[in-house]
Amino acid sequence: MNGADTAFVLISAALVMLMTPGLAFFYGGMVRVKSALNMLMMSFIALGVVSVLWVLYGYSLAFSGNTAGVIGNLDMIGLKGIGPETMTGDDGIPVFAFVLFQMLFAVITPALMSGALADRVKFSAWTLFIALWVTVVYFPVAHWVWAEGGWLFEMGVIDFAGGTAVHINAGIGALAAVLVIGKRIGFKKEPMRPHNLPLVLLGAAMLWFGWFGFNAGSALAADGTAANMALNTQVATAAAILGWLVYERIRHGAFTTLGAASGAIAGLVAITPAGADVNAMGALAIGLVAGLVCSWAVSLKFKLNYDDSLDVVGVHLVGGLIGTLLVGFLATEGGGITQFGKQAVGAFSVMAFTFVVTWLLAKLVDMTIGFRASEDEETVGVDQAFHAESAYDFTQVGGGTLTSSATATSSPNKKVEA
Repeated sequence: MNGADTAFVLISAALVMLMTPGLAFFYGGMVRVKSALNMLMMSFIALGVVSVLWVLYGYSLAFSGNTAGVIGNLDMIGLKGIGPETMTGDDGIPVFAFVLFQMLFAVITPALMSGALADRVKFSAWTLFIALWVTVVYFPVAHWVWAEGGWLFEMGVIDFAGGTAVHINAGIGALAAVLVIGKRIGFKKEPMRPHNLPLVLLGAAMLWFGWFGFNAGSALAADGTAANMALNTQVATAAAILGWLVYERIRHGAFTTLGAASGAIAGLVAITPAGADVNAMGALAIGLVAGLVCSWAVSLKFKLNYDDSLDVVGVHLVGGLIGTLLVGFLATEGGGITQFGKQAVGAFSVMAFTFVVTWLLAKLVDMTIGFRASEDEETVGVDQAFHAESAYDFTQVGGGTLTSSATATSSPNKKVEA
């Protein structure tokens, strides 16, 4: 066992785990106050559901065996045959460490989709949907991209840390689900501004921090590849913030905190598939393009009339496409039109498969237990409807009782509780 690399992977896994609560805060601050807790819970429930399914059969379907390059088998169901001393080939890393690391990738991918459906879906239906979705969509796509024998892996598609399997997958899945669920009540008619921008920035910062584990940790070794990926993660994210804000200033006349946070996420998404295969200048270019293009792309929902509540399509689908395609030209080794063609095949095959299957799954859930909240539940707020809680309690502001003005005047030394 290589102790240093094992420690690196375990720490990286912990950082990836932090990304899901970070995503919860990022999304939670962007919704209206009546949906804040539900938004947090839509991410948190993925930690429970997907972690269990990954151990039961997800890891086996994604990484054991191979069936026509499309899916694994059930030889490792329940992690059968794996022990503390089982290593991953010649890497000197316990398989358990790799299982944990990949588990947390599987957790955050459906959580990313939740932002598109904010304010209007049943929590029980969402929970069922993500269980079905990771089983039928994520586990096979992860096999395509990362498992030996997976057809995109064998083709030579570059996806170091999840541009196709995570971000394009989640982004196009979100679009399919939105088309089934429909628009929020009042879409394009009522203001639906973020209720807590400091929370959005906190969530973005947690995501940025955790993303170093997500990206650099995918090297599975504390080596030069990991260092290059970490550096490029920072460079691309910084460039994307600037690109987004420049576009925003030109188009809307202001530099917004929401734009800065969204730009950071766009840069992180775009560098994810590409960062190990480009240099710092390539990372800068990818980040700048992602910031500019994703800032433009988030407005498409109003022109095309689909209600992607928190811009999952504009950031994750578009950002994932940018990184996945540009690495075809910008890769320091092997880049060119041939590699670009491979990248395009990988990106658009995932888009086609995931869109169709996700649409069918969303329809299935909607036709059986009902996916969407009722009009009354949506109007009152899904926090109260499904969790019987609210994010903020304003009934006890001040925490005490006011004394009368007469008492206060007659007893000037007596404190007035407020």
